Amino acid sequence: MMDVRIYQPTKTAMQSGRAKTKRWKLEFVQRSGNYVEPLMGWVGMRDTQQQLNLWFETQEQAIIYAQEHGLRYSVQEPHKKIMRPKSYASNFRYDQVRKTS
Repeated sequence: MMDVRIYQPTKTAMQSGRAKTKRWKLEFVQRSGNYVEPLMGWVGMRDTQQQLNLWFETQEQAIIYAQEHGLRYSVQEPHKKIMRPKSYASNFRYDQVRKTS
């Protein structure tokens, strides 16, 4: 029986938007460690399932897929980001105390 992890990926540091963070990702947990290939010194892996990532529109679809294929799964719930409304004009409020050095 293989283990999988189901989660919603966070945005990368290079993204300003949240375009690729809506879908759910099912990825296989690595069963064996990496090794260093002796001739060239490259890092390799013997577990090819680690390279497989499946994408789903909803969390329920990913869970159903894992159950139908007999996979043990763990679901990581996403952290909810709190967006506080801001306005450009608040940068110039006269009642703010600003320290000048």
